[in-house]
This record gives sequence, C-alpha cells and structure tokens, in this order.
Amino acid sequence: MKAVRFHETGGPEVLRYEDVELPVPGAGQVRVRVAGSAFNPADGGMRGGFLPIPVTLPHVPGYDVSGTVDALGDGVEGLAVGQDVVGFLPMEADGSAAQYVVAPAGALVPAPTRIPLVDAAGLPSVALTAWQALFEAGGLTAGQRVLVNGAGGPVGGYAVRLAKRAGAHVVATASPRSRAGVVAAGADQVVDHTATSLLDAVSEPVDVLLNLAPITSDAFTALVARVRDGGVVVSTTPRVPTPGDDARGVRAVTVFVHPDAAVLTDLVALVDSGDLRVEIARRVPLSELPELHRQADAGEVHGKVVVVPPAV
Repeated sequence: MKAVRFHETGGPEVLRYEDVELPVPGAGQVRVRVAGSAFNPADGGMRGGFLPIPVTLPHVPGYDVSGTVDALGDGVEGLAVGQDVVGFLPMEADGSAAQYVVAPAGALVPAPTRIPLVDAAGLPSVALTAWQALFEAGGLTAGQRVLVNGAGGPVGGYAVRLAKRAGAHVVATASPRSRAGVVAAGADQVVDHTATSLLDAVSEPVDVLLNLAPITSDAFTALVARVRDGGVVVSTTPRVPTPGDDARGVRAVTVFVHPDAAVLTDLVALVDSGDLRVEIARRVPLSELPELHRQADAGEVHGKVVVVPPAV
C-alpha cells in the first residue's frame, strides 16, 4: 500500500511517499481502508521531534481517520467489515496517512452520515479537544460566560458551537478572515484581536477563559484579570504555562486531548443532527502531504485540511 512516513525527525523533507506492507490487525484491532486523514499541527511537531510522543521510526503520521472497516482482529465485537467509521488514533502508533491503518477497535465509532466520509476525518481530535476543554477542564454550564481566544481555528469553531449549545454566553476572538465563521458558529461577541486590545474589549468577567491560540506568557497572565473569582483558565498550548490566580481561586488547566469513544459518538450525533458543522478548508492528495507540512511550517495553512489517499 501507499503511505507517507518519516524515517528520521526533521523538516518536511524527511517525509517520504512510499510503498509499505499492508498492516495486519491483531487481537482487539481493526484494519480501516482510509477515506480521509486529517492534518493537525501536532503532526509537524512529531515529525520535527518537538513533541515528547514516543514514536517508532519509520512512522506514519495522522491520528484522525475516517474510512471503512476492512478486516477484524480476534475478539472484536460491535464493528463489522464494510462499516464506515471515524476515530482518534493512538498518537504513538502508525497513523492514517496511508491507504490502510490498523486501529484499536475501541478508538473507532460509526461515522456521521450527514457529511461525506472523507470529511469526517476532520472531526475527532479537534472536536474532542473543544469538548474536553470546555466541560471536563472548564466545567462550563448554562448561563456562564466563556472567552474563547483563538476561535477562528479548527478547535475554536467547535468550542463556540458547543458552548452556545450548552447555554453559555460566548465572547470570541477572531481575525477579519475568520470573523464570519465565528459569528456563524454562534458567538455573542467577536473581538478582532488584530485591531483591538482584548483586555479593553472584555469588560465583564468570564467564568471560563479558553486559550487556543499562540500567546506570550505576559499577555496570557494579563488576561487572567478578566476571569471571575473561582473561575478557570484552560489552555491547549503547552509551550506557554497556563496561568491561574491562587489568591482568587482561579484554577489553571492545560488540556491534552485523550480518546473518548462515548463523547466522540455524541459528537457524531450532533453532526448528524446539524448542531455541529465539520468545516473542511481543503482536500489534498496523500502524495502532497510533504508539501502540506511545508506550508504549515510557513504559516500558510488555514482551516482544517484532509489528506486523501489514492483509491485502492
């Protein structure tokens, strides 16, 4: 089968589009014929050796997948050959940037039927990140106020929609390029962070501050002043420490997305009901994944991109 792998860490040039052996599912595993493999910024961090995730070289990137069950390992129940599925794969294992991938059966759930199967690859990790940040870490409930910094990115769109659906008042930051999408997602107030100071624009305290964007330590610490006593600061950007305020009981939580098939099943249901939208900016052929990594390293990738392997 065709796959993209890196045999050493480094720049995009270490990625190779090559022939590899078809993987065989072991006990409790499923082989999936890949329809789509979502690109995530962490893919570049793993390829570059910046993220402390223990991968075995050579490594196939891609931890979001949509596709069709092709073969079952021993002991697998609840899934069937020919079933369309979606999943968030173990990041340390070979991933979905290939024509086939082997995955733990427990990582896969039935795919949404409202959208093309290839686009469903854009759902798992980003939607799970948003849900876990808002509700597991942030404890967000109806009637609370949440500030989403970086709402224009792939995680931010889900965060805004999920927060609004939970009955929260959503203040969001977005550039002019992404403003329309953030408004469409349901934000009550949108702050253009390229033209306005967030500290000046947010006058009322928020219960939850969710940071999804690159930010300096000083700027992040300053934003804590906009969190009410007893509130929480949640961040998905581990390179900058998440600040809190012990004197006012403001908690600080850094979120690292983790698999949760039950929540992913609920998110799929929200897609099929129309309550969540899977926004895909581009589809690119698997052979062009090295170029996509180059574009991402140069800051030229905006929105969610899905990589499509050649037909089997």
